[in-house]
Amino acid sequence: MKYLLILLAFVMNLSIAFSQGPSNYQLDKKLPIAGNGGYDYLYLDAAARRIYISHGEVVNVINLDTEKPVGTVEGLSGVHGIAIAKEVNKGFVSNGKSNSVSVFDLTTLKVIKTIALTGKDPDAILYDPYSKRVFAFNGKSEDASVIDTDSLTQIGSVALGGGPEFAVADGEGKIFNNIEDKSVLKVIDAKEMKVIKSLPLSPCGGPTGLAYDKKNQRLFSVCRENKGMTVVDAQSGKVITTVPIGAGVDAVVFDPATKIIYCSNGDGTATVIKQETPDKYSVMQTLTTQWKAKTMALDPVTKKIYFSAYDMDAGNKNRIPDSFSLLIYKPKM
Repeated sequence: MKYLLILLAFVMNLSIAFSQGPSNYQLDKKLPIAGNGGYDYLYLDAAARRIYISHGEVVNVINLDTEKPVGTVEGLSGVHGIAIAKEVNKGFVSNGKSNSVSVFDLTTLKVIKTIALTGKDPDAILYDPYSKRVFAFNGKSEDASVIDTDSLTQIGSVALGGGPEFAVADGEGKIFNNIEDKSVLKVIDAKEMKVIKSLPLSPCGGPTGLAYDKKNQRLFSVCRENKGMTVVDAQSGKVITTVPIGAGVDAVVFDPATKIIYCSNGDGTATVIKQETPDKYSVMQTLTTQWKAKTMALDPVTKKIYFSAYDMDAGNKNRIPDSFSLLIYKPKM
């Protein structure tokens, strides 16, 4: 009985610690990944215990628990983003070099179709469960190509009036999308396939990553020009506050369980921010990562955070060949 009580106390303390949030982060390990291709978005599927890593002409897939490779999605062309639609057991990859989206089977990781887009230079990509559609955001044509997940065809496009970056869905038919060169946030009706609002983000300049707090209706846009994270009321469009972060930011992730926001900066840092209230935020930690580790993902189960990057030559910050890896940081509780 004594040992049972000790175990119960340990589990309760661990649960409380996780609910309050990690107090600090440290490097756990680096997982080497073969190949010298470019890199961009990470996609983490917590339920399936997988992380998908964009890497040149392939997507590397790694098991989160074993930290071993599951396989690769091959036959791609300048990978940027990955979106997962579990309902149809398919993944979608944006191919920037060929203006297309490749569709792969989640079980076999084999490409089953490549969809040619009317848009140019697809980058960010998002699956919206509400409309059951995939949105590929195209940098050069300044629009979004809309794909039906059943027919696997493009069924329309959304004019955006600027260069799109990250996007998030609210689960109720709206999609929010940062427009980097205009410093605005577009609100898209997923069913009607049209922009219904344009929200100014000033003082934000050059917004890239975007995250969403559904409970409190808050959007988090991270911005390169002013090195800040701008908090926006998703209902009114009002800018609530701006929190200072590092330089060269790309991605941002919000954990609703701990109310912590993570911003991955290309300057070799990640800014960890606590949401004290929906309108009040404070920096918890400026984590040292690695130069150009600018995209990231969070495991909501373990609270580990993941970055992909190459090692860089100290003298000129050029990539060191064959040094690409997945960087894993774990929380100190």
